[in-house]
Amino acid sequence: MLNFKKISQIGFIAIAVFLASCKDKDVTPTTTTTDTTSYSAVNSWVYGIMNDAYFWYKNMPAESSLDETINPTDFFEKLIYNRTTVDRFSTITDDIDALTDEFNGVGKIFGISYTLSYTDDTKTNLGAFLSYVVKGSPAETAGLKRGDIIMKINGTQLTATNYVSLFASSDTEIFTLGKVVGTTIIADDTKTISVTKATISEDPVLFSTVISKPDYNKTIGYLVYTQFVPGTTANANIYDNELRQVFADFKSKGVNELVLDLRFNPGGYISSAETLASLIGKGISSSKIFYKEQWNDKYISYWQSKYGANALNYNFLNEANNIGSNLSRVFVLTSNGTASASELVINGLKPYMSVVTIGEHTYGKNLFGSLFSDDQNRWKWGLYVMLGQTANANDQSDYGTVNGMTPNYLVEDTTVPYQPFGSENETLLRKALDVIGIPAPTTTRMAATTRVQSFISENLRDNLVVPEKRMIKNTPTLRINK
Repeated sequence: MLNFKKISQIGFIAIAVFLASCKDKDVTPTTTTTDTTSYSAVNSWVYGIMNDAYFWYKNMPAESSLDETINPTDFFEKLIYNRTTVDRFSTITDDIDALTDEFNGVGKIFGISYTLSYTDDTKTNLGAFLSYVVKGSPAETAGLKRGDIIMKINGTQLTATNYVSLFASSDTEIFTLGKVVGTTIIADDTKTISVTKATISEDPVLFSTVISKPDYNKTIGYLVYTQFVPGTTANANIYDNELRQVFADFKSKGVNELVLDLRFNPGGYISSAETLASLIGKGISSSKIFYKEQWNDKYISYWQSKYGANALNYNFLNEANNIGSNLSRVFVLTSNGTASASELVINGLKPYMSVVTIGEHTYGKNLFGSLFSDDQNRWKWGLYVMLGQTANANDQSDYGTVNGMTPNYLVEDTTVPYQPFGSENETLLRKALDVIGIPAPTTTRMAATTRVQSFISENLRDNLVVPEKRMIKNTPTLRINK
């Protein structure tokens, strides 16, 4: 069994544990140039971790039946349980440092999130429709914003055959923007913006506002939250504290309806999911269960013998700015990319209040896993291994399929250009306001809009990156018993 160092406050595991939800194409392991003479040692290390902690370790082949001299990527795949239907998520990497940075929201980026959709009836030309722009990113500094349409890169029209090479062409790119004329989307060659990538840490608290409707006795808090990350290396809790300040504002203004926009949120740290849920939940406290974990039989026995029968139950926090006493429900805006920690918050709140989902079905990821590196620093190989699954206080965990969570109100976000966050005419927020009973404004003059057909349904980031779906638990480092 893996030897876990004790953590002083929660007495739990000694590794970075996270949930992830990735499509097959997103978890393709990288290859390595390591000399084959070292493969046996790497593969022995891989097997040891998998045989101990993997949720499906009983289904692995015997180590003696495997060739430990082959590339670790190929070796690892031989251990995976039903790759296409069950464990779609475990993977191996030859650059654990780069993967760790990615999980911590640090990367060299332009700072754009977008959908790719067709702009013509022939389904040839594409537009990149900006869903949001990262705060403090080069894209924001250059003037890009939600609702902008990128039609050309470095002067070349985006098409279904060249978009990959264009987006990955350079760290500096010139974007030609587009506009809607009638129901047609065309490039505006007079509007070009040059953007150069930079390494930044993304602030997940993208936007918040309070919509006051005294005639309807409604004060609506609206928050756009893009990933569950508590802070930075310099300030470990800066983003969680920013969340707390948002809810302090909501509380001081008497918010009695909440719209939580998680449509761009692929997951992140459990600690931040716990913080957010604890700011929202009705009638919750540190004595109430937020979620439960189920590990393999060895670890269920281990945790319960060490910490008692409730060792795998995790409770809410006592948050001073909790607004649950003013709420009877929470609206959550979702998409196919809403995953992992986002789904954990939705599922964890359901036993305590009505959770109304609006948008598309979520990704469907109730499995949790861990990122493993070699504690002896012999190589850069690392593993992302599925360890088990989560459930809420009512033992509900029925969304771990490709269909995810079905929304209460199915709304496709295909009207472009996208409206600004907080606009009462923005597609998904508009539906939430309709359900709340707030009519659409009649005095606002709308610019030209049109509907588009998606080319890739999920939101992308920067160079065609589909965000990893994850849930990361802050914990110390683990060692393998020798």
